[in-house]
Amino acid sequence: MLVLLSVIWGGSVPLTKLGLRDFPPLTLTALRYVVAAPFFVLFLRGRQVPPPRVLTAAVGLGLLGIVCGQVSQTLGVRQTSASVATVISALIPVFVVILAAARLHQPVRFRQAVGLVLAFVGVALVATGDPRHLAAVVRTGSAGGDGLMVVSAIAVALYYVLSVPLVREYSVLTVAALTSLAGACGLVPISAWELRHAPMHPTAQGIAVVAYLALLVTVFGLWVWFGALHRLPARIAATLQYLQPLVGVAASAALFGDRLGAWFWAGTVLVLAGIAGSTADGSTTGPMTAVPAPAGLPRGRPSSLTPGVTTRPPEGPP
Repeated sequence: MLVLLSVIWGGSVPLTKLGLRDFPPLTLTALRYVVAAPFFVLFLRGRQVPPPRVLTAAVGLGLLGIVCGQVSQTLGVRQTSASVATVISALIPVFVVILAAARLHQPVRFRQAVGLVLAFVGVALVATGDPRHLAAVVRTGSAGGDGLMVVSAIAVALYYVLSVPLVREYSVLTVAALTSLAGACGLVPISAWELRHAPMHPTAQGIAVVAYLALLVTVFGLWVWFGALHRLPARIAATLQYLQPLVGVAASAALFGDRLGAWFWAGTVLVLAGIAGSTADGSTTGPMTAVPAPAGLPRGRPSSLTPGVTTRPPEGPP
């Protein structure tokens, strides 16, 4: 099931690019969460309603992780190749390590620091296609879609790390549902504004993409993910997720004919090596710890993917 999940999540970026043929970017993102919203409402049935301060914090997190993070991702996918977007989105766990060290005072081990450097060098190679182009990008600041993908990765990583205090008081499932519903509400008026300037032209293919992103990537994906975390050590679940960029790149090449040169593959190898190093446990006992994903474990269950963070905040697919 985890291999299947890697395939489903790995195809999310290329299929987002496909969906942009029928829907403008803000509307595509809004439709994904609006379609998934009824399932998140079901997640909340029978659960205690948090106090106003928690609801306010959940709204802020939803605006950060979903409105800012997912909108930046969709806009970035529109402006860059699906292969490059897939690899850059794999930086999310790397940013989680950095932000957890700053916000939650978790130490960064030497192996993790090396992994961070490798991942950033790899993304630079993937995004520029040639090290000789990197200086020009830095000088002009014209990162375009690649820059938006990095912004998205930072926003989603912040969303994970800042969710930790809420998840310690309430279940991951509750926090995930509340933030996702808040994000959906924030996206609807933005989408309504966009549709006045860029109307959508839905086809059967576009509707299928929305259903895929909402039902498979968001709802089914979370159900499989947290079911697996109940049965397997988190380090095993995390390792299998490294298949996602490979699936995404293969899907991009098949759907859009992306040309993948030697520098792209060198950068991809560095990104995967960097993720493996930066999210490695470094200890000989116990499961890895990481920040929560978007649907949850019972309160107090110490399952996660990133070192040093003991709870899992809601996460959306890359």
